[in-house]
Amino acid sequence: MMKVQVDELKRVTLQVLARSGYPPDECETILNVIMYAQLRGNNQGIVKLIGAGMPRDKACKPITTQRDTKLSALLDGGRNSGMVVVTYAMKLAIQKAGEHGIGIVGTNNTNSSTGAIGYYASQIAQAGYIGLVFSGSGEYMAMHGSYQPIFGTNPLAFGIPTTGKPIVFDMATASIARFGIVEAKTAGRSIPEGVAYDNKGEITTDPAAALGGAIRAFGGYKGAALALLVEVLTHPLVSTTPDGKGHKSDWGNLLLVIDPELLVDGDTFAERTSSLVQRLKDAQKLPGVYEILVPGERGDRFMDSVMQAGSIEIEDQLWAALQQAAN
Repeated sequence: MMKVQVDELKRVTLQVLARSGYPPDECETILNVIMYAQLRGNNQGIVKLIGAGMPRDKACKPITTQRDTKLSALLDGGRNSGMVVVTYAMKLAIQKAGEHGIGIVGTNNTNSSTGAIGYYASQIAQAGYIGLVFSGSGEYMAMHGSYQPIFGTNPLAFGIPTTGKPIVFDMATASIARFGIVEAKTAGRSIPEGVAYDNKGEITTDPAAALGGAIRAFGGYKGAALALLVEVLTHPLVSTTPDGKGHKSDWGNLLLVIDPELLVDGDTFAERTSSLVQRLKDAQKLPGVYEILVPGERGDRFMDSVMQAGSIEIEDQLWAALQQAAN
């Protein structure tokens, strides 16, 4: 591990994005999503830019609206970056929720990952709304009882406003995020036992074998059921292809934004939620438990410590690969 100055990390990341063909405004949009993850110790950060990376599709077109109502919209991403498209969708969903109480926006025809979807949930919650975000991807995860990859890693996230920092939860329905495997491969590390199969259906700790096989759903059949829900919401519901899943990187997404004012005064809701959080943190603790954390706290504290220090620890191979991609 080595320490890298945060400003230097951002500079090199922007350089990689520019070399990948993105215009300045899209570079900034993608940087925000990647840094959200990287500065919180999440494996959805700079690892996305190494190896094959995230080159901008030279044939991409402007984002267009396929369906539109007061409450909802379906967007054709025009083969643009998932981070660019979902940021656009997030802002549109917030706008609709602000005007009509609820905003539902789906996207299709994007050509790369959305990054850590907790970013979008956090932005929604900071705007004073409840946010639910679902993200599909390529075929990386197997159904419970199978080793054939059909599902994406199918993450879901929620953001809830409080009087302080929002509650933000972001999880893959897979036992491990695909980029967690990519990160392990880059660093020369094994992956945990029991999270992935090789292409013969055998459990493997070799990240290269896992990338050629399938990831397991977390929590057995329960996690697989949640993965199925996300798959339906991000492919059959929003795709324009007959089988609900088009090009291998045509990753669908769905955002739901709810204005608490539909049911209760917004400030009252935030106060009630904050009171609930405090009750949880004050709850009787099991032996050995020093503190109870709510979703988002650990990542926020990690980022606060990084920003206070002005530097972050990054694995040597990962930093070297990012620098190589920038030059």
